[in-house]
Amino acid sequence: MKYWAYLAGKLAVVIALTLGLQIVVLNVFPPRVSRFGNIRTPFLYDMPFTFAILGTLLVGAGLFSLAIHDQRRRCRTCLRRLIMPVASGSWGNILRLGRPHTEWICPFGHGTLSIDDLHLTGSENPAWEPHDGDIWKELESYQKAKK
Repeated sequence: MKYWAYLAGKLAVVIALTLGLQIVVLNVFPPRVSRFGNIRTPFLYDMPFTFAILGTLLVGAGLFSLAIHDQRRRCRTCLRRLIMPVASGSWGNILRLGRPHTEWICPFGHGTLSIDDLHLTGSENPAWEPHDGDIWKELESYQKAKK
C-alpha cells in the first residue's frame, strides 16, 4: 500500500507542477478582447503562446514518464532504489542459457526485481520476488552445509 501511495504522491506533485506552469503561461499571455467584446484565448492564434503551452505539456509528460520510470526501480517494501544490477542469460545462447534479463536487489534484502531484456510478446511486467526478513539465512545454510 505504501508503494502505491508514494506513486500517487509523486504523480500529484507532477500534476501540480504542470498546472502551475500552465498558470504562469496564462498570466504571461493574457486573453485578448476582440472588437466585438468576445474574450478568446490566444491558443492557435498566437504562436509564442501556443509553443509555451506545448512546452508545458511536454514538460508535464516528461515528468510523468520520469516518475513512472523511477517508481519501477524502487523496493516494494521500503521504497529505496534498487541496486546492483546483474545481467543473466545470453543473447547468443537463448536456448541454452535462457532469455537475457537483469536482476536488481533491495539494499536491505526485501526482494529482487527481474526485468526481461528481450520482449517477444510485447511489454511484460517485471517480476518482483519478495524475500523474508533474514537475508543471511541462505548464506548461513550454505556455510553450515560446507562444514
